[in-house]
Amino acid sequence: MKKVHFVNFFQVASLVMLLVAVALLAAIATMHFAIHGAEVQVPALKGMTVADARSQTAGLGLNLDVDNRYYSGDVAAGHILTQSPAAGTVVRREWRVRVAESLGPQKVEVPDTVGKEERVAALELRRVGLEVGVTARLPWGSPRRAAEGTVLAQDPPAHAQGIERPSINLLVAAPDDDAPDGFAMPDLVGLPVVSAQAQLARVGLKSATPSFVDVPVGPVGSGDAPLRPPVAPGAVTAQQPPAGSRVDQSTMVKLTVAK
Repeated sequence: MKKVHFVNFFQVASLVMLLVAVALLAAIATMHFAIHGAEVQVPALKGMTVADARSQTAGLGLNLDVDNRYYSGDVAAGHILTQSPAAGTVVRREWRVRVAESLGPQKVEVPDTVGKEERVAALELRRVGLEVGVTARLPWGSPRRAAEGTVLAQDPPAHAQGIERPSINLLVAAPDDDAPDGFAMPDLVGLPVVSAQAQLARVGLKSATPSFVDVPVGPVGSGDAPLRPPVAPGAVTAQQPPAGSRVDQSTMVKLTVAK
């Protein structure tokens, strides 16, 4: 009689263990499908229209954001230039896919805003389909006094071709007692390196130790070609950042100088 009870207990225990194992496997499978079922592969969007890309990503449960717009001679206007994450990346549903949209080739003429009042400059830019990018302000007193709010410099410059973005950065005159929040990088090429460093120091910009390079002496001129004077030793031949770039007091300027 005792033997029968022992067998029955063993059978019940085995059945319970089997049920627990099945439940555990079912839970693991459910978790696996819950996790991987919420993951999708990011599709290849480059070259698609923004509307088509938005429809395709929405169908996968992804969100599409147009972060930037650039001019491009290779990708038609309204089509996608780049994307992030890259095509094939596995992400969770509701993930944001960021893209850059092509504006097509640059067709607008960059207006000259230097010397104009900031508000007038912004209106002229918008009139041709451009927008104001970063605006830096610089105290601009004597000897070349400019009225507060006057545009002192712009980047890219007037009539520039092959610009990347439809935005123009402005440097605007501020009252003399204002602290500058940025500068337009001056053109130092051709200046003696000592003069260039002094000009940077006057506005609080730092310069790294100059790089000195040999400058080959080319032919003085031939035929109808204009005469090209040799580069004087100690003259700046290149600079980084380039002229017109927006810089601030944390920027380190690098100068290349002729030996």
